[in-house]
Amino acid sequence: MGSIRIAVAGVGNCVSALVQGLYYYKTRTSENSTGLMHWDIGGYKPFDIEVTAAFDIDDRKVGQDLSRAIFSPPNCAKRFQERVPETGVQVLMGRALDGFPASMETCEPDCSFVLAPHPEPTRQDIVQVLKKSGAEILLIYLPVGSEKAARFYAECALDAQVAVVNNIPVFLASDPSWARRFRERGLPIIGDDIKSQMGATIVHRVLADLFKQRGVKLDRTYQLNVGGNTDFLNMLDRNRLASKKTSKTEAMQSATGQTLDPRDVHIGPSDYVPWLKDTKICFLRMEGRIFGDVSIDLELRLSVEDSPNSAGVAIDAIRCCKLALDRGQSGPLEGPSAYFMKRPPFQHPEHKACHLTEIFIRGTEDPAESESPGSP
Repeated sequence: MGSIRIAVAGVGNCVSALVQGLYYYKTRTSENSTGLMHWDIGGYKPFDIEVTAAFDIDDRKVGQDLSRAIFSPPNCAKRFQERVPETGVQVLMGRALDGFPASMETCEPDCSFVLAPHPEPTRQDIVQVLKKSGAEILLIYLPVGSEKAARFYAECALDAQVAVVNNIPVFLASDPSWARRFRERGLPIIGDDIKSQMGATIVHRVLADLFKQRGVKLDRTYQLNVGGNTDFLNMLDRNRLASKKTSKTEAMQSATGQTLDPRDVHIGPSDYVPWLKDTKICFLRMEGRIFGDVSIDLELRLSVEDSPNSAGVAIDAIRCCKLALDRGQSGPLEGPSAYFMKRPPFQHPEHKACHLTEIFIRGTEDPAESESPGSP
């Protein structure tokens, strides 16, 4: 089938886990491929993905081979693949815009950003790199709140005729105007805001759906998340959190079959605990009523390494995006976006999102799914 050539905007912890995974699964087979939802998607295996261009703005990463940059501070993702060979891909200076929170310049050295003293590239510079590298798909992995920067890279992708997988809560695939632009250019996009493999959002959604299926009335809920990586440090700036809270709240609310009063639902990052590093801890509470309006409370604590938790999902999203390119499909991919992302163009229950994605992978039409799509 050949390789899938990708570019990455932002070489943080998530890219570290992703790149490690590309080599980790080279030594695996379908029988021992723990941690992947799909070993084969349209003939493409995980190790068929190849990074051909990378952009960052941190001085400890810019100019480094990608194999070294993924382990450079402030990255702290778990190292599960001991040997990552030289890739020959040098991390290039990107555009900072609002992807460089001022609050992170004055933190401890291991967790702060250090802006590289290099001239920032123009849009045309980025476009030329994308074209020269042969990249087919651009992964956007910038810090939460990078509204201008994410749209800048999306513009570059359109100019370079490159598809996009948008892993952050900046609304591109779910914005009708951006969706139309990708469709007009004949390019697929999957977005927005990646779900983890077994993270707070997916667990909360499944439990909310279970409440609904079992006739339990959900009255109020919270989801509190703490962690020690740069993502959580960045989100201490509450001004950068609006789209993240919207994304996570809509993802949960869509599974409940109801809209809770804003006073009865609180979902979002809560605090930064440095010594947790890349560990994320979720505290989840759901209060409801069963038969006879008798109360029921559910509390859950989830602890997981944050960055590897999304890498396998990204690997599936990349391969689905490549299938769309191979087939000439364009615009937001409904099934994969609903299954892999928190804020897709159309929200579906997890079982339906999974079903739509399997149909997409097989490339078959299911008459039962020809009805109008879910609620935006």
